[in-house]
Amino acid sequence: MDKAHSIVLNHDPREKKVKRASILQEHGELIASLASGVLLLVGWLLQSQSVVLSTIIFIASFIIGGYAKAKEGIEETFKEKSLNVELLMFLAAIGSALIGYWWEGGILIFIFSLSGALETYTNNKSKKEISALFDLQPETATLLVDGMEKVVSVGELEIGDRIIVKPGERIPADGEIIKGETTIDEAAITGESLPVRKGLKDNIFAGTININGSIVVEITKKSTETLFQKIIDLVQTAQSEKSPSQLFIERFEDTYVKLVLLIVLLMMVIPHYLIGWNWTETLYRAMVLLVVASPCALVASIMPATLSAISNSAKKGILFKGGVHLERLSQLKAIAFDKTGTLTKGTPVVTDVYVKEGVNEADLLRKVASMEHFSNHPLATAIVRHYNLQSDRPLLDVETIEDVTGSGILARFDGDEWRVGTKDFANQTGDEEANKESMVFKNAGKTVVYISCNREVLGIIALKDTIREETKKTIQFLKSIGIKTILLTGDNSVTAKAIAEEAGVDEFVAECLPEEKLNHIREFQQKYGLTAMVGDGINDAPALAMADVGIAMGAGTDVALETADVVLMKNDLGKISQSIELSKKMNRIVKQNVFFAIAVIVLLIISNFFQAINLPFGVVGHEGSTILVILNGLRLLK
Repeated sequence: MDKAHSIVLNHDPREKKVKRASILQEHGELIASLASGVLLLVGWLLQSQSVVLSTIIFIASFIIGGYAKAKEGIEETFKEKSLNVELLMFLAAIGSALIGYWWEGGILIFIFSLSGALETYTNNKSKKEISALFDLQPETATLLVDGMEKVVSVGELEIGDRIIVKPGERIPADGEIIKGETTIDEAAITGESLPVRKGLKDNIFAGTININGSIVVEITKKSTETLFQKIIDLVQTAQSEKSPSQLFIERFEDTYVKLVLLIVLLMMVIPHYLIGWNWTETLYRAMVLLVVASPCALVASIMPATLSAISNSAKKGILFKGGVHLERLSQLKAIAFDKTGTLTKGTPVVTDVYVKEGVNEADLLRKVASMEHFSNHPLATAIVRHYNLQSDRPLLDVETIEDVTGSGILARFDGDEWRVGTKDFANQTGDEEANKESMVFKNAGKTVVYISCNREVLGIIALKDTIREETKKTIQFLKSIGIKTILLTGDNSVTAKAIAEEAGVDEFVAECLPEEKLNHIREFQQKYGLTAMVGDGINDAPALAMADVGIAMGAGTDVALETADVVLMKNDLGKISQSIELSKKMNRIVKQNVFFAIAVIVLLIISNFFQAINLPFGVVGHEGSTILVILNGLRLLK
């Protein structure tokens, strides 16, 4: 019964009707254009047999192929109160028909509609990222209420609700794992193809896939505020915002169209009296001018390329909030970087362990880790993690433990008092040898933790926030293309200098408060020119807003993500290099398109004045150039 029912559903006429409507909506322009072309060919073949029949078929070709663009042009003219390219083409086709050149006018309609369909395809292609993202958003979630499972709409979830996510399901909302372990496919968010292991306290994101374990998640954000939703909003904003080049072309279009129409009107009269052309030739040349002088290719030079580049970058985890920011990247003269979480990983690691002569390092670390296990301080977490990587011996039981805020931890083992923390907290009298070692570590930009037993220093642990693997390579690339690199950090000058030297940046500014970072960005803009800021924290938000291009790391704070112009979803600094290369390629393609479009228009106009081209050749040259610039822009999709 189920099988039979399934077969009936698959052949449901309503479902077929919906599918046909969807195909017609997606490919309607292309279908109309091809139909127009077929009718045009039939009309041309019938010209010698029946003028009336061929004219009727030509009219049908005009209507089918030109309806969409003519409607668009007329509506836009009334709405924007400005003339446009579509209106020029409509007038040229009508003018050709009125002087008896039906075939030439039909060719114009066919190729113009074909180029329009191609441009629509470009726009649709760039918007498929949005459609794909919406498809990844689950509509329901399994809510836990008093231990019972209840399926609810994702929109009903509130912060603090607990949901269960089973293997194979998409995660419906941002949250924190409070029970269970699993592997998450985060490709939809970060672009990373390899699954990521997740356990207790780890954050997970809506739209990602739970692969192999059941987990209980506590909701931390509403469905309208998730990182997934932010990505959708960013891409939508980027596709609607126009670059300065595009805005200039659009402002230029209205003036240019008016100028062309004025010249065409003069062309309909002046050559007859000044040059001696007959009226047919005069009107014919005016129609050719109307076609070849139209700025279709110029108008199509920028937007398809920009949308293609934005779409391409979105697939790679680089989100732009508009074409203007993508265009500016290739013009940057300086880039300022925050340190923690940007140039560095943002989590300290143990780099060195010093112990006094006669002290067993493994036993010392075991005692320290047993104490630090009770603290949630980042340095304590790093020490415990280091111990677990070095040894599989269990931690010791602590008799008493006291966390002294701002100083360290005090504990007792077998009656002895152990201290882990600052120099003054661990040892009041000082230790010359330990102090000497600590200075070496501090000069290298490392944080020093003292270990003492009964106030005698037994060892020192040095920790450092290590730079990202891709940091050096990115900085080298930026310097190689002439971009000045600067480190802006709130850390002390010793740490800032050490990180700056290790990363290879040109200069650094230490001990910066948020408002000071903003002021420094202003200084860099005056000193170097177009300046970008890369950061991830709340304290970076003012500088991100002030910079010519603000770039946020994807794992950064919500404020940073909302303030920035560009978001690197994988926290990969190497994406900056890719973005600049993409910006350069896009600007190069746009320049190629603009120069090519202008050159073709000028060549065709001159050829028309010398009566060297006919209307079909003018149509092919003009519309062919439009198709070529669109195809050139589509290269950025690869």
